[in-house]
Amino acid sequence: MGHADVADELEDATGISVAQVNRSFGDIVALEAIDLHVSRHQRVGIVGPSGCGKSSLLALVCGLDEPTSGSINVLGGHSAAERLAACAWMPQRDLLLPWRTVLANASLPLENKGLSKRDAYAIVEPLFERFGLGGFEQRFPYELSGGMRQRVSFLRTLVAGKDVLLLDEPFGALDSITRADVQQWLRSALDDEPRTVLLVTHDVEEAVLLSDVVVVISPRPGRIVARIPISLAPVNTRRDAVMQPDFIAARGEVLDALEA
Repeated sequence: MGHADVADELEDATGISVAQVNRSFGDIVALEAIDLHVSRHQRVGIVGPSGCGKSSLLALVCGLDEPTSGSINVLGGHSAAERLAACAWMPQRDLLLPWRTVLANASLPLENKGLSKRDAYAIVEPLFERFGLGGFEQRFPYELSGGMRQRVSFLRTLVAGKDVLLLDEPFGALDSITRADVQQWLRSALDDEPRTVLLVTHDVEEAVLLSDVVVVISPRPGRIVARIPISLAPVNTRRDAVMQPDFIAARGEVLDALEA
């Protein structure tokens, strides 16, 4: 294999590369010397105290903001436009349009690409059963539970067809029982539909459950102070996952890094 082939292979394997990124807002340094490499289809959880720059990092990765210094590469694209084209952002609030049916909400990214409603619906409707939404296609958002609304939001994010998913506290508004159910569901959904994922969360258990690596960011200025690999045995339920010794050990490492 020649040098060019090796370079191409390494490029293909890179989902996100953040190199010595700093972001300041006037006199306030939000992020400092951030180095982060995420392989294609790897899931990285990001935890840290409020105000440490977690959401700012997502905005930089997806091209909604630019670093003060340093470089960012997303699927080989460096410019803000190239990064934005590769990323889909799922915020804490589902932002479903109340006047559109659930099917119409989930199909919106395809309509935005120029497909007719009929063609968009034909692509999205068969996915509803797999996402636990069968029978709710013609309902409106107000008729759904919080957990189901988040499933619709995630389906809409996947339908956008982007390889990189940026999940910004996507379950923060849910009660603990619903949140646990949706966490398990999302874990299975990402197994079925692999994506390169950055997950920002305040929930350490959520980060460990859903990630291959958990990154801990310090108080402002935000710096990466720990990278903790996660290795969990495949299990059928969230309860079984969180009772694994490896899960308990990883959670302890993350908590130690946060407290330090």
